[in-house]
Amino acid sequence: MHESTQPIDRDTLLIEANNLIRGHEDYLSGMVATSVTQKNGVLVFGGEYFLDEQGLPTPKSTAVFNMFKYLAHTLSEKYHLQK
Repeated sequence: MHESTQPIDRDTLLIEANNLIRGHEDYLSGMVATSVTQKNGVLVFGGEYFLDEQGLPTPKSTAVFNMFKYLAHTLSEKYHLQK
């Protein structure tokens, strides 16, 4: 099933993901991946989404969503989570 990807543990993957975030041109202060799961071969990242007081998205929320989407696309091609 995972013939073309390398196994990786969550902590190591989050370190790599956060390095990619900090080095990305769309990085915003406070943007960080704090969790990762795998669903149907896709790595799904989570973290702070910068919601307002009513729990609604802000312009920063879109940037974070796009960054996590970038991480999923980039890192799912390389890795799968170790069981």
